Parts: sequence; structure tokens; C-alpha cells
Amino acid sequence: IIIDIIGHTIMPKITLPDGSIRSYDQPVTAFDVCVDIGSGLAKSMLAAEIDGKLVDCSTRIDKDVLFKVITNKDSAGLEIIRHSTAHLLAQAVKQLFPEAQVTIGPVIEDGFYYDFSYERPFTPDDLTAIEKRMKELVKQALPVSRRVMTRDDAIALFESQGEHYKVEIIKDIDSAEELTAYEQGDFIDLCRGPHVPSTACLKAFK
Repeated sequence: IIIDIIGHTIMPKITLPDGSIRSYDQPVTAFDVCVDIGSGLAKSMLAAEIDGKLVDCSTRIDKDVLFKVITNKDSAGLEIIRHSTAHLLAQAVKQLFPEAQVTIGPVIEDGFYYDFSYERPFTPDDLTAIEKRMKELVKQALPVSRRVMTRDDAIALFESQGEHYKVEIIKDIDSAEELTAYEQGDFIDLCRGPHVPSTACLKAFK
């Protein structure tokens, strides 16, 4: 049992969409709760909604919350898949074209895109190679992890990688806003998230 700094026992109560409540005698992650609900559901979990906010599967819960599992059957799940696939695309491009610089890669109404700065336009052959590399990264089932960073650390990291556009984006973000990045294998990108827990979750793209 975990005790907080004022001596109270932390026993979070998780209220599910059907109104049922699950109680725990210590902090748990969103994934832990999903596993408790059912192993089958856990296999399809992409993220969670906690008190109305979308969060990663690894998010720690140490208080009473409203909880919902997000899968690919949810509209929010589709958006998370698209956003995570944009990161997958960027990772593949950086591996194949190390000199390319990443800018932004948002979700749009019917998919996603990612802007790159490179010495020449990508060709159809390049796109074929990028898609092939993306599929290889999916097979590797790379864990996707969230990292909270200070502004100085984030600037130093992306400057060291030659990602000048990312540095400019960071400098434009309000200093009071928490900076987070998502890492998978050899790739890290500035992002609010949430994202899928593993590249293995990304199965359909062209």
C-alpha cells in the first residue's frame, strides 16, 4: 500500500463507462486497469480516456477517475493510429534519408501527412522504399515511450540532431507548457501525444 505525503492511503477507484467501479490498493497504469477488465481488450488497447482526457497506456493513475479504454473501434483510436503512423513515416524517412529534416506531421480529416525539408523532392521509388521500411519497423514492434523534457534539454537534443525546424517550434511554444517527446527505436519526435504503445499496432497504411 502506498502512502502519500500527508499520510493518506492511495487507493484509486476507477469508474468504467457502464458505471461499475474497480478499486486498487496502490497506483496503477491505464494498461493495468485494462488487463484487469479483460486480457482480450488489453490486446486491442491503443490508449485510454481519463476524466475526459486522452492519455497513453502507460499513464499512472493514483486518484479516483472516470476511465475508458480506447481501441481502433473508437474515432479517437483512429486519430491516434494516424498520428502514430505519421511518426512511423518520419522514422522511416530519417533512416533512409538522414539529411532530411522533419517539421510537422498532423492528423487530417482522412489521414495524415508529414512535412520534410530535403535537398530534392521525393520520387515514386523513394515512396516505395519508405513504405517498405515502415513495414519493417512495424514488424520490429518497437515500444513507443513518452518523455517529459525541459525546454533547454529539448532544444539541445534537436539541435544536436540538426533538426532546426523542431528547435524553432520549441521556441514558439509557451514557456509554461509542458514539453513532451515520443521515442521509438532510434527516432524521437516532439509531440503532445498520446500514441500507440508499439509500432506493431500500425497495420494499415499506404
